[in-house]
Amino acid sequence: MENIQNLPIDIQTSKLLDWLLDRRHCNLKWQSAVKDIREKINAAIQDMPENEEIKQLLSGSYIHYFHCLRIVEILKGTEASSKNIFGRYSSQRMKDWQEIVTLYEADNIYLAEVASLLSRNVSYEGPALRKQLAKAQQLQQELSRREVECQSSAADLKERYYAACKQYGITGENVARELQALVKDLPAVLEEVGKDAAKLEEQIQLYSAFAKFVCEWSEPVLPMLTFAQTRGNTTFYEWRTGKVPSVIERPVVEEAPTDMVTEDMIDWGDFGNSADTPGVNSGITDTGAAGIDWGDSEAAPIEIVDAGIDCPEGVARGEDALTILENSQSRGQFIDELTELEVFLTQRISEMGEEGDVVAMSQFQMAPSVIQGQSREHVREMLSVVQDLLVRLTSLRMQHLFMIQASPRYVERVSEVLRQKLKQADILLLKGATMVEKRQEALEEQSRLEPRVDLLAGCTRELQKLIEADISKRYNKRPVNLMGVNI
Repeated sequence: MENIQNLPIDIQTSKLLDWLLDRRHCNLKWQSAVKDIREKINAAIQDMPENEEIKQLLSGSYIHYFHCLRIVEILKGTEASSKNIFGRYSSQRMKDWQEIVTLYEADNIYLAEVASLLSRNVSYEGPALRKQLAKAQQLQQELSRREVECQSSAADLKERYYAACKQYGITGENVARELQALVKDLPAVLEEVGKDAAKLEEQIQLYSAFAKFVCEWSEPVLPMLTFAQTRGNTTFYEWRTGKVPSVIERPVVEEAPTDMVTEDMIDWGDFGNSADTPGVNSGITDTGAAGIDWGDSEAAPIEIVDAGIDCPEGVARGEDALTILENSQSRGQFIDELTELEVFLTQRISEMGEEGDVVAMSQFQMAPSVIQGQSREHVREMLSVVQDLLVRLTSLRMQHLFMIQASPRYVERVSEVLRQKLKQADILLLKGATMVEKRQEALEEQSRLEPRVDLLAGCTRELQKLIEADISKRYNKRPVNLMGVNI
């Protein structure tokens, strides 16, 4: 008997109510009785004395039997003046709560109710609150991640915007105007290239002599370079006719509109559910400088009316008024001939490294002095001059400038491509701000849920102890353990 007395009674909390009903500690019809008791409790709490502990008992928690016992104890103090000579209370408050306690104790209705309440806290209320709390915490982490992504993507877009502007040689304050301003400097840049073409005399002579000696070539070589070497970057009219024009009427370049981006011009997109969808889809397609449709490698020709042969004698108009390095046709020939000269000099340097043998020496014994008098190092210097001119004319920045000069639509297209980067960066920053707001809402939700979780956990543990003690009394104070209580 002593061994049995010390054996604990272990009861699974989820099956506590069934355990009590099976052992007839409670009645199967306890729920209908509890319904009547709840109505009396709701009526009784309408008239309560001013007492801080009673306020706490009645605030926010489900009022069960053990609360009612405590309320009766408190009323014994607050309603002491209503006690008559027979030890009974005339206070209606005391009578109401004493009746509630009596009804609870009939057939152990209270025990069935608190067992049901404990099971509900453990199986439903607790998990539901913890799930809401975990969701709020997870949402904060997700929103923080998306906020960082938005800020990072926006910074990346702005960085690429300014990198593209730097590639064009502009600051990006007003793209269209700055691009057109660059074109105004283009004639001076090309004039310098034209002046430096004078340095090609020795290269042209070497190439011409080599062509005549090796290939017996009788036609003039590199006609455009020869022309530019002697006359510089003169008009296309002079190249075409051989005469200096008396009048030059250059094409009028249209001014680009002011490149201003206002908030009304920006499509901010839909932010309604942006935080509820996985990932940050900014909708950005980075075109960059390489993604722009530059058209043909040569700038599109300017549309000219009454140009060329339709002009009066001595008048350079339209394309004729452009210099040979501005005109796409003559510039293309200039670059082609530079490339031809570059290939020749590169090949010549390679051959000169192999001309140490007797055969090679005998081959050039009859060559003109301009060929025999060259050293490999000097040819390298001549090649460097040619390559410098090529780079100055074919760099990506110069390609842009030629396209701008040829087509105002190109300026609009480039401006729009660059503006889109800034628009998308603004969209991402606004989305990032939205993430911050939603994260704050999730933080507030967490702050609201945490006290509820703590309160429920405290109430559940207290209820567990009260039920264990109550059942223990029914079994000669044997230890009772309610299993699976985890809030």
